[in-house]
Amino acid sequence: MIHLENIHKTYNLNTSNALHVLKGINLDVADGDFVSIMGASGSGKSTLLNIIGILDTYDEGSYYLDGQLIQNLTETESAKVRNKMIGFVFQSFNLINFKTALENVALPLYYRGVSRKKRNDMALGYLDKLGLKDWANYLPSEMSGGQKQRVAIARAIIAKPRLILADEPTGALDSKTSQEVMDILRQVNEEEKITMLIVTHAREVAEQTHQIINFKDGLISSIENMRQ
Repeated sequence: MIHLENIHKTYNLNTSNALHVLKGINLDVADGDFVSIMGASGSGKSTLLNIIGILDTYDEGSYYLDGQLIQNLTETESAKVRNKMIGFVFQSFNLINFKTALENVALPLYYRGVSRKKRNDMALGYLDKLGLKDWANYLPSEMSGGQKQRVAIARAIIAKPRLILADEPTGALDSKTSQEVMDILRQVNEEEKITMLIVTHAREVAEQTHQIINFKDGLISSIENMRQ
């Protein structure tokens, strides 16, 4: 599903100062796998997630997503691949505040040209699956952090992506709610066969995935296999 060869990324802060964030990343993530990335702030893990999500570009190397070389794409081409292949879950939820839970979940289908009735029916079905049917017409401001994250997960999976990228999905939640969110992500991985890549600071979150990729100073320092 994901194949990275010698990925480098440098940010030029000014004319005399550059920050080499990724220093030659080689990584393979299999179709249907459930993987976490851990590392200190500034280690490069979120930059890598943005490159995999085609939200940022890389300077050197090769990135293949489901066999397609992701390189020198126009913004229109990038958006097309993202819309078809990738769902996102963020720590800050990234819900549209003036839209209801139903409207937020249905939004990816709007961009695919699905009729309003069909996309709303599908969105209601996913909200029901995640225990939020009764909250369909509520705004994000009327919901708890855990409810908002479940809405975000429903939005990420409604278009049936091949890959979900989750950046600190439990970072804004208490421990009980964090576990509920991880249970949902694991269930989605197992039932929908969606490849899952999670960036987290929390060891207890990472240990629930199949594999932990440890980052340090822009490099993969170790890979732990968590399968029993």
